[in-house]
Amino acid sequence: MPELRIEAVINGRKVARSAQPYQRLLDFLRDDMNLTGTKDGCGAGECGACSVFVDGVLMKSCLMPVGKAQGTTIETVEGLARKGDLSLLQQAFHKTGASQCGYCIPGMVMAATAALRVNPFADREEIKERLGGNICRCTGYQKIFDAVELARDVQNGRLPVTALAENEVADGKYIGANVRRLDAPGKVSGALKYAGDMTMPHMLHMQVLRSPHPHAIIESIDTSEAEAMEGVEGVITCADVPGEDGFGVFVHDQPVMARGKVRYVGEAVAAVAAEDVVTAKRALAKIKVVYKPLPAVFDAFAAMKQGAPVVHDYAQDNVTKHIPIRKGDIEKGFARSDLVVEQDYETQAIEHAYLEPEAGLGYVDADGVVTIVSSSQNITHHRHMLAKIIKKPISKVRFIMSPVGGGFGGKEDMIYQGMLALMAMKTRRPVRLVFTREESIAVTAKRHPSRTTLRMGLTRDGRIQAVALKMICDGGAYGLSTEGVMRKAAILGAGPYKIPNLQVDTYGIYTNNTPSGAFRSFGALQTQFATESHLDICAERLGLDPFEIRRINAMRDGAETHTKQQLKSVSYLRVLEAAEKGSRWENGAPASRGDKRSDLSGEGVRDACTLGARFAADGAKDGKLEAAE
Repeated sequence: MPELRIEAVINGRKVARSAQPYQRLLDFLRDDMNLTGTKDGCGAGECGACSVFVDGVLMKSCLMPVGKAQGTTIETVEGLARKGDLSLLQQAFHKTGASQCGYCIPGMVMAATAALRVNPFADREEIKERLGGNICRCTGYQKIFDAVELARDVQNGRLPVTALAENEVADGKYIGANVRRLDAPGKVSGALKYAGDMTMPHMLHMQVLRSPHPHAIIESIDTSEAEAMEGVEGVITCADVPGEDGFGVFVHDQPVMARGKVRYVGEAVAAVAAEDVVTAKRALAKIKVVYKPLPAVFDAFAAMKQGAPVVHDYAQDNVTKHIPIRKGDIEKGFARSDLVVEQDYETQAIEHAYLEPEAGLGYVDADGVVTIVSSSQNITHHRHMLAKIIKKPISKVRFIMSPVGGGFGGKEDMIYQGMLALMAMKTRRPVRLVFTREESIAVTAKRHPSRTTLRMGLTRDGRIQAVALKMICDGGAYGLSTEGVMRKAAILGAGPYKIPNLQVDTYGIYTNNTPSGAFRSFGALQTQFATESHLDICAERLGLDPFEIRRINAMRDGAETHTKQQLKSVSYLRVLEAAEKGSRWENGAPASRGDKRSDLSGEGVRDACTLGARFAADGAKDGKLEAAE
């Protein structure tokens, strides 16, 4: 296809460049103009991270073909600042602390700029509406709205320019003071470089060939045609691993690239490094892989049954990890209970949805040190694993943590860094890999799907006597952080409550699904969802207020946890009090108000449904209370 000639005015400067017809305006700005403040987030026009002005109109550059840019005037986040100074809005974002990971912020600043250009007097509701096409995964948006209002008021003379100034810190005491983030200027201006923004001279671009099968034997891999292509500098498979081909947080069960067998759709099989991304993608199509499909299992309960397909030979029962906790006499506890309620609770796999897709840069320096720059949340552990994989002393392996454009635990697990290192070693050139959004969703770890069966026994006055909790989690094809997640789920699952008799069992199970890994709350969410929901149901059965049943059973200062940890200070009762007050809660049993609670419908609070009423219709298994009466 013939190249396009693009003539445009970009940030006040006339530009005349050649471009490829398949490029998006986003690609042209980032790759050809090095204006990396415009971020590639979703690639589908949903997140707004790539927002720019085209002829004064706010546009999402990932949706605009580069050919449409011919003859236009384009303004990016880099163009908002004049003579190196931050724009008024950028200063306001800096002042209010409106940036956290910062990946969305350049696009958010562009949308906010558009909002005030359209209506310099926009109120908060209009600001919210005009920023509705932009997503922030970190902040909760309130400080972003505060920043736009601050800029509006300074712009309109309602506040002096000094409102944007740095807060004074008395006597140099920063703890407890409102101070600015040191990295905020780079985030609000788009100057901060994330891994996918970084380049090096003579850099190659890597792409990964991934399995179309959930479970299959690899009978052969032929890379000869890909290696022979012009522009291709390197092809790697598992055969290029010089050291221990296995990594993971607790069990080193995952190869850098599939070795002998693939265990989930999207598993890396081979990788290509070429002079450009397009050539690398074309080379992938030249690699010939012969697979022999095997039976697969996609459900954790099915995986535990006898005769189920075995994902890893070392775990014939497909159990990654079982964590048991025992306290007291569970049967005696249920025997002295007036009410026993049993219920199943399920949670689904959840995508982390960080705005920054995975990316990394690998190179070998002049001293032979293999260096990986990536948005890894656990670089020390990754460094030690990589040293074993590439068979080098730890002194010859370096990890540099690039700014992380959102992680939430999803970037704790090592996924692609080993491939980058192997390719850099093979080609002796810097190599960059940037995931597409589709690739990120398909192959990286998710929150563990779970099913928790919870049985709780209580006296008539609401005191918990016994709890039996069993959680089955789908760990996917590899262990990653599953063992740690099961430990936290087991330790924290019963909640901050005094329970004299306790039985907890958490199981991480291998399946042929995408691996599960670390996510905020690290296993506690699944079991706490069950426990807290269950307490609501029990409160309704006993005619107690949900806050009251929690106060009755709450751990207090000096309490001992279920795993024998002595707690000097426990804040749970203060948290309950704040939640009760903040939600405008009206005391009483939920059943007295039916399925909805009107007292929870105040300003800024969504309508809340009472779980007990919903589960009653489904027939939660309970007993003894009526018989005892």
